Amino acid sequence: MKKKLPILYLFLLLIFCGMSSAQNQEIDSLKRVLLVTKIDTAKANLYNQISNKYKESNPDSTAFYAQKAASLSKKINYPFGLATSFLNKGNSNIILGNYKQAKADFEKAKNHFIALAEDDDSKEVKNGLAKAYASIGVIASEENNYSVALEQYQKALKIYLEIGQKNNISKAYNNIGIVYKSQGNNTKALHYFKKALQIQEEIGEQAAATSLTNIGVIYFEQGNSSEAFNYYKKAEKLFEKIDNQRGFALLKNYLGDYYKKQNQINGAISSYTQSLEMYEAMQNKHGASLVLYNLGQLNFEQKNNSEAIKYATQSLNYAKEVGLLDQTFHSEKLLSDVYDALGNHQQSLFHYKEYVKARDSINNLESNKKFVRAEMDFEYQMKESLLLEKNKRQKLITLFSIIGGLLLLGLVFVIFNRRQVKRRLTLQKEVTEYEQKALHLQMNPHFVFNCLGSISSFIVQNGTDSALKYLSKFSKLMRLTLEYSKGSIIPIDKEIEGLQNYLELEQLRFHNSFTFSIVSSEKVEFNMGLPPLLIQPFVENAILHGLVPKEGEGKIEVHFDVHNNQLVCTITDNGIGITKSKEMKENSMTAHQSMALEITKKRLEIMEATISKSAQIEIKEIEENNAIQGTKVTLRLPIQYIQ
Repeated sequence: MKKKLPILYLFLLLIFCGMSSAQNQEIDSLKRVLLVTKIDTAKANLYNQISNKYKESNPDSTAFYAQKAASLSKKINYPFGLATSFLNKGNSNIILGNYKQAKADFEKAKNHFIALAEDDDSKEVKNGLAKAYASIGVIASEENNYSVALEQYQKALKIYLEIGQKNNISKAYNNIGIVYKSQGNNTKALHYFKKALQIQEEIGEQAAATSLTNIGVIYFEQGNSSEAFNYYKKAEKLFEKIDNQRGFALLKNYLGDYYKKQNQINGAISSYTQSLEMYEAMQNKHGASLVLYNLGQLNFEQKNNSEAIKYATQSLNYAKEVGLLDQTFHSEKLLSDVYDALGNHQQSLFHYKEYVKARDSINNLESNKKFVRAEMDFEYQMKESLLLEKNKRQKLITLFSIIGGLLLLGLVFVIFNRRQVKRRLTLQKEVTEYEQKALHLQMNPHFVFNCLGSISSFIVQNGTDSALKYLSKFSKLMRLTLEYSKGSIIPIDKEIEGLQNYLELEQLRFHNSFTFSIVSSEKVEFNMGLPPLLIQPFVENAILHGLVPKEGEGKIEVHFDVHNNQLVCTITDNGIGITKSKEMKENSMTAHQSMALEITKKRLEIMEATISKSAQIEIKEIEENNAIQGTKVTLRLPIQYIQ
């Protein structure tokens, strides 16, 4: 199980860094103004401003003044003050790790600002609504619901662009970069982090320190330690000039990781210790637990077991106190390893059992969250899809009626006047477009039929509990498939996400008898597109006809690249090959003819005719040492961009 806590802290930094200096003199100045203010609305605004100033240094004070603002705003019926107080409460709860309550606070803030915006289109109201969207996006990111996170960030970005807030535009880019980083797409994450940094350096934004840190983290994970260190040191100089202790503490933790990798133990201990002192001063037990674990791990590796136990125990105590299952999992494992090295097998076994409990709790929690979320998303998408399909059918009937009439008129005009040839060709092109859509609609039920067959087979083979997990993944895949039906082309990211879900389902179905990888080269741009459900039939054939009959572990590789001004997709497997697969089909009484390949070829033909660019497919066996080692499918498609 990978540690993801540092990623979570990057998310939280994006909300808070650069929003205010939070200097004590500013707070004292606001408090003096508060003492002489008589107007209630002004007092509510001052409470919120003081609450906002405290959020970097004292989350308890943030909550205290936010509550004062909320109480006064309710008393005097001041909606703007109440909405802002919920934002501040959410900020306090997210720093303290109370994510469930933080999410509730941000939802209340959003609803209040939406109601306000109906009558008030001021910058203050729009800015508050954008902050609420961005904050909900952070919570969604923490829940690994990245599609919702991106949706919320895009809503926030749209408002920030409308009101011209460059500092918040840069934060939106940063947030999008964090989502891509969490999905393992470091190339795109780096792209958005650098876009954010460019704006921040242009306007002198303090959040540049955070962007520098994020860029350094990516370079560090890519193995480019020297480049990572350069960005870390640039960030350190900026943090020394601003009051962002949370960001500075996280940077020190990353510097500790760098020094540890360079085997500079004294530097690592010094950086970790500085980070711990900052987190302790802020009463931030989330960050402190992470750094304590790192210190414990470092001492364990240096065979300083007594110090390792001290740090790991404190990390575990903090993790349990604030309910960090992930950090509890890692700290329990470390304690088990240290006690085992000391020969204290009783304590080692005790902590190992606790580690297993934490691991099972994490797995159960994640499974429940994914299932509930998928179920809700599927139900919502189904309702929305039914409405869209009804409207689509009505439009298609109208459109086909119009097309039929135009074709008839075209035929009449061709007979009497050859000048109408051009119009007739135009109508033929429109017919071709609708034939493409018809084939797409034919593809969807074929795909769903195969998935339902997989589900019934999986229920029979694996029982109810495993089937529930399978169904949760299937519901997400169905949601994606229904979404695909809305357009003739979809972003490559969406196609990859659908393939990832489909392959995970088949892995479950066939008991992890094969592995897979999906790779997109740097030449593939984020706004390139391709027809939906074009790749999945070939992946399905590779599994059913290539890998399932194979003895031993199978492997599928899907690769996207750009070559000779074409989008090239290759699907490679190490299965039994085309020839042997055909022989097995001929000898099988249950063999049936798949429509997928025939439909796909027809779709490519129509694509060529429609956009006048080449679309090719090549299927061949992989032969090495006079033996068949698998099958390779190559699709060469014209490059199309999402409008």
